[in-house]
Amino acid sequence: MVIADDQDLVRIGLRALLESEDGLVVAGEAADGLDAVEVTRKELPDVVLMDVRMPGIDGIEATRRIAADPELTGTRVIVLTTFEIDAYVFDALRHGASGFLTKDTKPAELIRAIHLVAAGEALLSPSVTRRVVREFASRPARVLRPHPRLGALTEREREIVGLVGEGLNNEEIASRLVVSPATARTHVSRAMVKLQARDRAQLVVFAYQSGLVD
Repeated sequence: MVIADDQDLVRIGLRALLESEDGLVVAGEAADGLDAVEVTRKELPDVVLMDVRMPGIDGIEATRRIAADPELTGTRVIVLTTFEIDAYVFDALRHGASGFLTKDTKPAELIRAIHLVAAGEALLSPSVTRRVVREFASRPARVLRPHPRLGALTEREREIVGLVGEGLNNEEIASRLVVSPATARTHVSRAMVKLQARDRAQLVVFAYQSGLVD
């Protein structure tokens, strides 16, 4: 994995923590956004811990470049932010981040999050999803950009994507629609395939941009 943060002490602390965990290897570090992209391209890590505020280019732009690079399709970005609801968070998700953590996250939670994202899951809890969507859906200048493959979804899949966008997990979706959790999971998976979503976090963004979330 790669650690990108402009504070030396933060990088040193994260490296010490992560390298004490079996199965985690820190392949590189970066102190600015441009270096973060270059180190990621060189090392091809499974996960990048990306600070938002860095010199050069910020973590949002660095995340966008990583997510857009066809050679880095296997790399997932976790954005580190000082505040849980930050003006940068939604932009980070829109540009390809698999989730975000606050810098006061407990060590055990950080380790779990890294393993989760490395396995292809989204690091975005339902409660946080709801707060992020509410924050940005309330913007007066909201402009809809429907996903070009939205028409490929069935009515049920569109409904499912909207519920994912509201922050519901599979069990909550199943309860809302009176179906089994396995059926809800299947619909979510099919929608992700059709929309070519990297993970559940990106599905939330698609739902927001396409107007499936009120």
